[in-house]
Amino acid sequence: MNRIDRLFGISTLLQSNRFSTAEQIAERFSISIRTVYRDLKALNEQGIPVCFTPNRGYHLIQGYFLPPVSFNLEEANALLLVEHLLNAFSDKSIQNQYQSALQKVKAVLKPSQKEKIELMASNIKFQVPARLTNDYEHLSVLQTAILDKTLLQFAYTNANEIRSERRTEPIGLIFYAFSWHLIAWCHLRGEYRDFKVSRMEQIKSLNLPFSIEDHMTVEAYMKLLPVNF
Repeated sequence: MNRIDRLFGISTLLQSNRFSTAEQIAERFSISIRTVYRDLKALNEQGIPVCFTPNRGYHLIQGYFLPPVSFNLEEANALLLVEHLLNAFSDKSIQNQYQSALQKVKAVLKPSQKEKIELMASNIKFQVPARLTNDYEHLSVLQTAILDKTLLQFAYTNANEIRSERRTEPIGLIFYAFSWHLIAWCHLRGEYRDFKVSRMEQIKSLNLPFSIEDHMTVEAYMKLLPVNF
């Protein structure tokens, strides 16, 4: 990534997050801490008001907004293609959110670009096997619980059609064997368990924090799965 693209990326990151530490910026753009400081100084010199709050990080001054992001036709076409893929590999909650985001993209396109986008949409077809139809609305609430580190309660029916109530600490989502799976610490079993999302019902966020501070990572759990990625 060249420096101009990196500066734009850092400014977008600062606008997207409430606070960003120098370490987080360095990791995101694969640069040194010293380079982060130079880039932040460069942004200030270009009139972008970068501020620093001790013990929290860098941020843009309250009330300052960068101009809206613009898209070229190739980027919009790529997003349009992803929309079709989402219909196969996500559920209704994610599809609805993506549709909303895509409408915002289309809103900033030129009329001529919108016409080409509509033409492209009519010429893309995606035949989805029945086994990839995720007729539920769980992924969005599961994502929120994972990010917020809050307990989830749900009813689960296993492969033997035995139903049970579970209280869990969700650590991640994995798509394998043509299905989404929630990986979570199960209070009932006292261990990490793999829950097929399509078998989950009556999902409820309890808004309670995890009881375990340091859970294993999803990457570590993936090594235990009986599948070859």
